Amino acid sequence: MSDTLNTRYATAPQAENIIRQQLQLLQANPALAHQLPPIMLWGAPGIGKSSIIKTLCDEAGIGFVDIRLSQREPVDLRGLPVPQGDHVDWLLSGEWPRDPNSRGIILFDEITAADRSLQVAAYELILDRRLGDLYQLPDGWLVIGAGNRAADRAVSTTFSSALANRFCHLNLSADLESWCAWANSQRIHPDVVAFLRYRPECFFDMKGQVEQGWPSPRSWARVSHVITHLQELDAVCSAIMVEGLVGPGAATEFLAFRRWSQELPDVSAMMNGKAAIVIPERPDQRYALCSAMSHYLWADGLNPPAIRLQQFFAVCEQLSSDFATLAFTDAINDSKLAIKQQKTLLLMGHPAFGQWSQQHGAAFRTFFNEVA
Repeated sequence: MSDTLNTRYATAPQAENIIRQQLQLLQANPALAHQLPPIMLWGAPGIGKSSIIKTLCDEAGIGFVDIRLSQREPVDLRGLPVPQGDHVDWLLSGEWPRDPNSRGIILFDEITAADRSLQVAAYELILDRRLGDLYQLPDGWLVIGAGNRAADRAVSTTFSSALANRFCHLNLSADLESWCAWANSQRIHPDVVAFLRYRPECFFDMKGQVEQGWPSPRSWARVSHVITHLQELDAVCSAIMVEGLVGPGAATEFLAFRRWSQELPDVSAMMNGKAAIVIPERPDQRYALCSAMSHYLWADGLNPPAIRLQQFFAVCEQLSSDFATLAFTDAINDSKLAIKQQKTLLLMGHPAFGQWSQQHGAAFRTFFNEVA
């Protein structure tokens, strides 16, 4: 997507791929550390800039240091002066990596929320990977910044031209498809995924007031937490919390969607062959059905009982091709490529997939061509 200035935006998976390639380059040839430009992630609050970095570090099993400049003083970066007779030594912060063979990412998060004096204090480490003669960042570490733009109505201090020119700038967009893949890997409540599939306009919306709750990927993940883990709350208190997270407009639509989705037959029983297959007439309930099917299919991991696989295809046989495609896409979607591949092989290797492909394959190919 692009705006009037023709800015090219990156989805979360695209940003992850760029950073992952840099990490692989550093691992193969640490001497490239001084040639690779630091990455600067730009994007609105709540779209997952920080979680991208944390996920990559967890995936690679490497270190992660999160620096919030707005909470620091300039002396925190360079260290504390310690008098030693007629001179002063500097006591460096223990958070800087010391092992020359270590690997990881240092994230200067919310860097645009820091004032210029703090940005200047960070220049040397970001640009030259050193703090004077006191400290040299090991070559296996990647430096990344993240922050909000002035247009995001968040605290934002502009970069100097010198700092800006050293970064490789990635502008992130809130992308529903990649978020749904992440949501499946994190077991986000199927009602949240289904609602956002049904009403993608509610996924991310900063057009209204943003001083209180508003819809963002982060706030929808927290809605999932409310309806999953705070089930003892009465309906009124639960609705108040949902509205406090995503605002009144999106909350009203979501809660109405949930009321209709709860009138579905027992999807868990249906997937386990203990209830008859019933296809609802309402489109919103069909979205809920598709999301719930994926949720229950993998409820016990990547080795579902044979009956669930059989029932998944049996339900798809009675769905229209657009919803069967949606159900299949949700079922294989995952932010972790290896798991997505395992799910895909398991479903495509099932004896019922041939019939599924014959019935819905054309719609499936059209969907993926549109996404691509």
